[in-house]
Amino acid sequence: MATRTPSKYNNKKNEVVSLEMGKMPPQALELEEAVLGAIMLEKDAIIAVLDIITADSFYKDAHQKIFNAIVSLSTNERPIDILTVTEELKKEKNLEEVGGPYYIAQLTSRVASAANIEFHARIIQQKHIQRELIRITSDIQTKAFDESIDVNDLLDYSEGQLFEIAQGNIKKDLVKINMLISDAIKQIEEAGKNENNLSGVPSGFTRLDRLTSGWQRSDLIVIAARPAMGKTAFVLSMTRNMAVDHKRPVAVFSLEMASIQLVNRLISAESEIPAERIRSGKLSHEEWKQLDSKIKPLENAPIFIDDTPGISIFELRAKCRRLKKQHDIQVVIIDYLQLMTGPPETRGNREQEVSIISRSLKSLAKELNVPVMALSQLNRSVEMRTGNKRPQLSDLRESGAIEQDADIVCFIHRPEKYGILEDEDGNSTVGMAEIIVAKHRNGAIGDVKLRFRDTVARFVDYDELGPLDDNMEIKPVITMGSKMNADKDFDFGASSGFAPNKSFADDEAPF
Repeated sequence: MATRTPSKYNNKKNEVVSLEMGKMPPQALELEEAVLGAIMLEKDAIIAVLDIITADSFYKDAHQKIFNAIVSLSTNERPIDILTVTEELKKEKNLEEVGGPYYIAQLTSRVASAANIEFHARIIQQKHIQRELIRITSDIQTKAFDESIDVNDLLDYSEGQLFEIAQGNIKKDLVKINMLISDAIKQIEEAGKNENNLSGVPSGFTRLDRLTSGWQRSDLIVIAARPAMGKTAFVLSMTRNMAVDHKRPVAVFSLEMASIQLVNRLISAESEIPAERIRSGKLSHEEWKQLDSKIKPLENAPIFIDDTPGISIFELRAKCRRLKKQHDIQVVIIDYLQLMTGPPETRGNREQEVSIISRSLKSLAKELNVPVMALSQLNRSVEMRTGNKRPQLSDLRESGAIEQDADIVCFIHRPEKYGILEDEDGNSTVGMAEIIVAKHRNGAIGDVKLRFRDTVARFVDYDELGPLDDNMEIKPVITMGSKMNADKDFDFGASSGFAPNKSFADDEAPF
């Protein structure tokens, strides 16, 4: 076996250790010289490469210093040529370190034009990524031989380092607007073909779908509430509606509850057998028959559940990519955001960690082009508030970045949990839940009433079930026709009377 002797190369950020004697780190010195020379030859050449490479992308330390001088000139809107770059390096006291004026002049003589500068810059960046991977794997190998390092900490460190490289190199090319308009027209045409007039993934709740037009692709949706308000029950009800009724593959990442517990909840809601009887297994013969007949749709539903506790954002992203490729998932649900772990370097600063997790979930939604739905806790200020105790955006726990990154923020509010049994109009709030759409980046905000069936932990449309009888049981009513198709031409314009944060009674709802 060959002796492994480390060899170092000069880099401003980190030193890469070669794994085997005789191997040089990936590099393209001639292209580095060509790119720098082209930038100094043509005044607009820098614009073509600024979003592709940074100073760290260059292998040679002298080239890093020259590029930094060029970026400084560009930032200050000064011309970039041999003389200005030389003067800038002299001002920074780096001129002699890079080889003096002669070396700067030599760079421009190695290239005729900037015609291929973008292509050359991408190769330089590829070599930089390769060197970074070598650096990381070498570092991981060293740490793996250290018996004092916990293996879980090492896994977190490894994931974080690789995720940092991936995040820093996900770039998309610019697209001319005519191509985007063409895609937008196709989406509008497809939406028009849908009988329910929804352009996104249906939640299965009529009024909520009309307000949002379904959960939209690439959106980050945050569903927030205080404990025991029914966050998990709400997303499970939607999961069932999306997967069973609309055949949309759904990925559920449960960080709080075990997968069997989630499935038991789904079984209880679908079979309408109380959850405590499902847990105890004390079912009558008729209930067994009822369970067997009603859960068949669930058995074939495209629902994928992962109950990895404390899953890292890197692992979540890897699993979602795989699910998208293998099963074309249409929605990702995370229960819940605050239980996820961020990169190792953010540990100890919870606000920064949650901010990175939130930003990464938004990036994941854009990358996979699916709605990502993350549950979130609210802080205790809701319960300390007087009056109706309605949650507000400022109640989001641990980080303002959640509100900033989210395209939609929904709150679940059940007044009866606070002992409020009547609303301001004297209507009963027992069994009633409000879905408060407090932020909607691309649409209207407002309140949607739903019914919550506590015994089976299931949310349903408000008018799907009738009023409570004397025994506090909900009496079903007969619904005629399709509620969604009853008003295809509904518009959230000024003429509709729709107002932000307005809760509609049954007799005045515009839906």
